[in-house]
Amino acid sequence: MTILGAGLVGSLLSIYLSKRGYKVTMYERRPDMRKEKIAAGRSINLALSDRGWRGLEGVGIADDIRAIGIPMSGRMMHAVDGKLTFQNYGKQGQAIFSVSRGDLNKKLMDLAEKNGAKIIFGQRCTGLNLAKNEIHLEDDKGDKSSAEDDLIFGADGAYSAARLQLQFTDLYNFSQTYLEHGYKELVIEAGENNSFKLEKNCLHIWPRGGFMLIALPNPDGSFTCTLFFPFKGNPSFDLLKTKNNVLNFFNEIFPDAVPLMPNLVNDFFSNPTGSLVTMKCKPWSFENKLVLIGDAAHAIVPFYGQGMNCGFEDCTVLNLLLDEYKDDWQKVIPAYEAARKPAADAIAELAVANFIEMRDLVGHPDFLLRKKIEGWFAARHPGKWIPLYTMVTFSHLPYNEAQQRGKKQDRIMDRVMSLPGIEKKWDSEEVEKLILEMV
Repeated sequence: MTILGAGLVGSLLSIYLSKRGYKVTMYERRPDMRKEKIAAGRSINLALSDRGWRGLEGVGIADDIRAIGIPMSGRMMHAVDGKLTFQNYGKQGQAIFSVSRGDLNKKLMDLAEKNGAKIIFGQRCTGLNLAKNEIHLEDDKGDKSSAEDDLIFGADGAYSAARLQLQFTDLYNFSQTYLEHGYKELVIEAGENNSFKLEKNCLHIWPRGGFMLIALPNPDGSFTCTLFFPFKGNPSFDLLKTKNNVLNFFNEIFPDAVPLMPNLVNDFFSNPTGSLVTMKCKPWSFENKLVLIGDAAHAIVPFYGQGMNCGFEDCTVLNLLLDEYKDDWQKVIPAYEAARKPAADAIAELAVANFIEMRDLVGHPDFLLRKKIEGWFAARHPGKWIPLYTMVTFSHLPYNEAQQRGKKQDRIMDRVMSLPGIEKKWDSEEVEKLILEMV
C-alpha cells in the first residue's frame, strides 16, 4: 500500500495498516522534519480532544503525547479593558490538550518506521495513472520516477494531488470555499525560567467582533498566538503595512497582549499570512484503487479544533471496518465513505459557525447566560441534554448526529432566552419545566 503524505493522518494511518500486516510506503514532498528545520509561521497549535485521543490510543501512544501536551479546561476571554472571563469547556476534569504539530508528527513518523512503514522524503506527487495504480513522482532535484501499488491512500492535505486526479474523473463533485479572513502566527514569549505569562491551562481568546486573537500554551512557557483577521476592508491585513500601523492597532485593540509580545512587529512581518478554506468532495475513492483520508477528503477551518481529530477518527473508523469486514476492501471502502462523508460535512459547517461564536459572541452577556443555562440544565438532566461543544469535543457521537441534536437544542434555547426576565429566573422551576417539555 502507498500513502501520499506523511503528515499527521498519513503517519497514523500507516501505523494502523502496518499493524495489520500490510507493507506500507509513504511518499512525502517535504524533507524529514526530524532532521531539518521546517519554516515556522503556519503552526496553529493543535487541540487534541477525545476523537484524536482514541486514534492515538489505538496505536498505543496516547500516554507519550499526553506527556508533551498541556490541558486546557476552558476559554479565557480578554476584553479590551483587560477584564477576564473564564468559561469551562465541559464538566470537571474535561479538557482539550494543546499539542505542537511538529512534535506530534515526529513521534508518529518514528512509530510508523518502528512498525515497518517506509517513508521516502522529498518526493512530490505530480500525477496518478488510475488505470494502472501508478504514481508519478518528482524529487527536489527534478528527477522523475514512478511507483505502483495495490491501493493508494491520498493523505496529502487540503491541496491534495490525489484528489486533483479524481477531479478529472466523470461525475466528480468538488467545492472549495475560502473565508474572507486569513491568519497570522504570533508568539507570546515565555517568562523567566520558562514561566507562563498567562494562565497556563486555558485557550485564551481576544474576541473583537469580526476578528479575534487566540493563544495556546506550549511546554516551554510560550504561547502560540494566531490572529484571525480580514484580508480586506477596515480593519484588515491590507491596512497593516507599516510598523506604526501594527503597533497602533494592537495597542488599541489588544492592549493587554502587546507587553507580552516583544517581537510582535518582527513576527507580524516575517510570518506569512495564511488562508482558511473548507473543501468538500465526493466520492472519496476510485474503483477501490485510490482512497482519500484526512484533509485530502475534507479540509475544514480550525475553529472547532477538530481538523486533526476528524482525520484521526477517519483512521479509527477505517480500522474498525477492517475488523468488521475481515479486511475485505471491496466492502470496507464504501462503508468507510458512507460513515465518514456525512460526519465530515457536518464538522465543516460547525467549524465555520464556531468562528462566528468565538469572535463575536463569547464575550457577550446574553451568550454567557445562554451557556450558563445550558450547563445548569445539563447538570440536572444529563440524560436529556448534552451541550453541542461536549458532543463534538468530548464524545464519539458522529458529527452529523451532534449537529442535528445541536440544532434542536438551539431552537429550545432561543425560546428560553426570549422569556421576560430570564436573567433573573434562569435557574428557576419555570425554566426547567419549559425545557423538559421541549426536549
